[in-house]
Amino acid sequence: MTASPSTIGIDFGTTNTVLAVAHDRMTAGVLPFRFDNSARDMVRTALAFRRSGRHDPVSEAGPWAIDMFLEAPEDTRFLQSFKSFAASHAFTDTAVFARRFNFAQLLEVFLKRLGEHAGVTYPKRLVIGRPVTFAGAVPDEALAHARYQAAFAALGFEEVHFVLEPVAAAFFFAQRLSAPATVLVGDFGGGTSDFSIMRFVPGETAEALAHAGVGLAGDSFDYRIIDNVVSPALGKNATYESWGKELPIPLHYFTSFSRWNELSMMNRPPVIKALREFADASKDHKKLEAFIALIESGAVYGLYQAIAGAKAALSTAEKASFSFAVEGVSIARTITRTDFESWIAEDLARLDEAIGTVLARANLAADGIDRVFLTGGTSHVPAVRALFERRFGAQRAETGEELISIAKGLALIGARDDARRWAVTAAT
Repeated sequence: MTASPSTIGIDFGTTNTVLAVAHDRMTAGVLPFRFDNSARDMVRTALAFRRSGRHDPVSEAGPWAIDMFLEAPEDTRFLQSFKSFAASHAFTDTAVFARRFNFAQLLEVFLKRLGEHAGVTYPKRLVIGRPVTFAGAVPDEALAHARYQAAFAALGFEEVHFVLEPVAAAFFFAQRLSAPATVLVGDFGGGTSDFSIMRFVPGETAEALAHAGVGLAGDSFDYRIIDNVVSPALGKNATYESWGKELPIPLHYFTSFSRWNELSMMNRPPVIKALREFADASKDHKKLEAFIALIESGAVYGLYQAIAGAKAALSTAEKASFSFAVEGVSIARTITRTDFESWIAEDLARLDEAIGTVLARANLAADGIDRVFLTGGTSHVPAVRALFERRFGAQRAETGEELISIAKGLALIGARDDARRWAVTAAT
């Protein structure tokens, strides 16, 4: 039976996407997806297009997209972490076989397929999460909003409220409160980390005191692992001979390779042609051939799983085994938590600075925060949690339903009479 809610909350994340609806003003639930004979609260933010005889390729989203890609990688275009392009002027569109898709069209296809898999008829009213700071070197919030709106209009939404993701998480967390509290929320996604400070009086008032954000999170940590463990085995720092000189292989290829959103765009003829020319002129041609094979093959998702597995293991253990093989190159290494934390030290410093920024904007010291709520997958990283425990004490830091709290909070805001009050514009 197809669900038809009056309002839907969508947490469109860099890594995962969740759909939720409110049951009443106090409770909300996620819309489950059935895949592989089981129900899932969320799906991977991934798109796949299969070549077809028609002008438009066949499309899939989430785990169905991953299956499509793994079944026939040579005939499939696979995209993940594409939210990272939302606010980027550098990304205009991408070629998918005989057609080009801009960001709004990618988002439209993705959400349309998810709605079909969730068995939901989208209502006219949408509450959509957005980061405090979009990913990218010079993000344009107005551009991101315009792209989102174009996709939503194509899907039939008529009333759209953009809500900061940590604010939505705060509304979810507020259901636990029995007394007035000033709450700091740290939301750690795949592409961005955002912070909000909210003041709640249960059953009476809610007030936003300050927000801050930084364009790094889980994907940045993945980048560090790839850059330190994988890329050197695939030709990073290799040289090639040109006119009697040994020159370095341009590092930008390995920078793009280490970022999930850019890696999905590398399998293009000009890139492959350039890399083959470097490989032919390099003593490390076997490594570079493996690099090319990885970009062209279905092994890309296997690399993602291996990185995610190692990172998750380091959240509970002092070391993790990493193993990956492609085209004759085998990578096996034990990664210690000390190694990992040294690689992400620069990222941790930027996160700590953002926490200080949101406190300063709220004109509060650490002792002015009653409760801390950490959400998102990267909140499980011990070094990230330690940032908060050092400032606020372990007793004030809480977690719970880390991957679905934002979507539930968005749905709860959608159920409020003052939902419009919590909407933000691109100028925020």
